[in-house]
Amino acid sequence: MRCVDENGEMLGVMETRDAIAVAERRNLDLVEVQPNADPPVCRIMNYGKFKYDQQRKEKMARKGQHAAVLKEIKFHCNVEEHDYATKIKHIKEFFKKGYKVKTLLFFRGRENAHRELGFELMQRVMRDCQDDAVIDSPPKMVGRSVIMIMGPRSSKS
Repeated sequence: MRCVDENGEMLGVMETRDAIAVAERRNLDLVEVQPNADPPVCRIMNYGKFKYDQQRKEKMARKGQHAAVLKEIKFHCNVEEHDYATKIKHIKEFFKKGYKVKTLLFFRGRENAHRELGFELMQRVMRDCQDDAVIDSPPKMVGRSVIMIMGPRSSKS
């Protein structure tokens, strides 16, 4: 097997037992890094420290990521003006915090006969939020409701 020491210097091709003896003299571990190579490549290293460093790198990589939060706002097509304004205000606050917003519009009873009113309301929501939002999913009918997903407009643009 080809052997590399802890500093990355090539020790050459040697028998497995010789490589294990060199690692034991240095109080380190012999780790096979490329088993498919010809001859296989092994490295002398502190394996515990290597695993610890790897876990820290993964943890730091995960620390920078965060899942997008999806908030929901529910409407009905006969919403009063003050309620509508309050809901739009909440939507804009969610965008400022960087959240995505799922707007749901439910049809009850005879409201199903006038679905165009629901789509007009969703168009109004899109117009009122166009400065702060980008439409991820346009309004679409799902069962007895209309669903639309909007995301915050990036501050870079």
